[in-house]
Amino acid sequence: MGIWYNKVSEQTVVWVANRDRPITGSTGILSVDETGNLVLHENDQDFVFWSTNVSRVANHVFSAQLLDSGNLVLFQGVNKEVYSWQSFDYPSNTLLPGMKFGLDKKTGLNRVITSWKSSVNPGVGDYSYKMEFVGSPQSFLYKGVTRVWRTGSWTGHGWSGVPAMTQNYIFNVSYINNNDEVVVVYLIRNTSIFSRLVVNESGTLERLTWHEAEQKWVGFWSAPKDQCDGYNHCGPSGFCNPYKSDSFECDCLPGYEPRSPQDWYLRDGSKGCKIKVGTRMCESGDGFVELDRVKVPDTSTAGVNMSFGLEACEETCLMNCTCMGYASADVSKGGCIMWYGDMIDTRTFSDGGQSFYIRVDAAELGTPLILFSSKPSKMDHVFKSGC
Repeated sequence: MGIWYNKVSEQTVVWVANRDRPITGSTGILSVDETGNLVLHENDQDFVFWSTNVSRVANHVFSAQLLDSGNLVLFQGVNKEVYSWQSFDYPSNTLLPGMKFGLDKKTGLNRVITSWKSSVNPGVGDYSYKMEFVGSPQSFLYKGVTRVWRTGSWTGHGWSGVPAMTQNYIFNVSYINNNDEVVVVYLIRNTSIFSRLVVNESGTLERLTWHEAEQKWVGFWSAPKDQCDGYNHCGPSGFCNPYKSDSFECDCLPGYEPRSPQDWYLRDGSKGCKIKVGTRMCESGDGFVELDRVKVPDTSTAGVNMSFGLEACEETCLMNCTCMGYASADVSKGGCIMWYGDMIDTRTFSDGGQSFYIRVDAAELGTPLILFSSKPSKMDHVFKSGC
């Protein structure tokens, strides 16, 4: 049982109820049973392929309706004033405009998008896309339990690792983080445009829009795009720069050097970097080097304080020897993220991203830093030093 577009000529399924329990016979029946649940079953009702499985509320009338948004809703009450259940809370491989992506803190429901097994089999596949909440919330694309790609943290305008998400994006994007939920909601600016975010069976997260004149889906954005999008491609304290035209894309963060020079020489950055020999960290003269236009490191080892501005963030980080770097938690509202462990999955962009400030000793502050780029007009002075 599935849901697809009514006005798109190419049949495009956006939700499937019984993904791993296909109907075995020639027919199935969808009905609201005596418990108030929406149920997909055989003729004799002895075998249930799928059910909404919500608790019954006594003395209420239940009804189901497919809304124009693509949301299949189970209503409670004669006036249809309460959602007893909705398909938007249980996505398949597609995120539609208006769907909440993220966590309902009251129920513990974390809405996760999972790929199909193949282009013709809607069973739960190998890839998933979900939000995680340790440190500053961020989203990950997984293959099984292995992280494939990370969005970066929320900057106030979008994810730091998705530079295409700008103020001129085709969506109005809402990020909500309060006592009830941590969610992102995309609303299309022009409602005549059909757009969907899909985790496909090949392991790509892609935004597609329907081109009416050509009668086909057109790729608007996708990830991962390049080797620097691969999660932790350059290892702990590594820094990935895809714009190097003639050398290894991995650098070390300022103040760090390759942990295994031999592996680095062979263009394997997986072991990452270590603090340079002779570094005198946490003594008089420590400061910070600014990395501009980057996806900030994985925030799983970071702490967040939304009451701090950047100045207070810098001062607090400098006073704590275990604090290795900081960044703004929200470039429009303030707040502070401080890193206390390995800094991984950091990369640069030709445009977009945000600033990240990494702790270095006094000697490193006096060292000129140059990041080579195939786009020098956009990448000059990526590193800025200050204290």
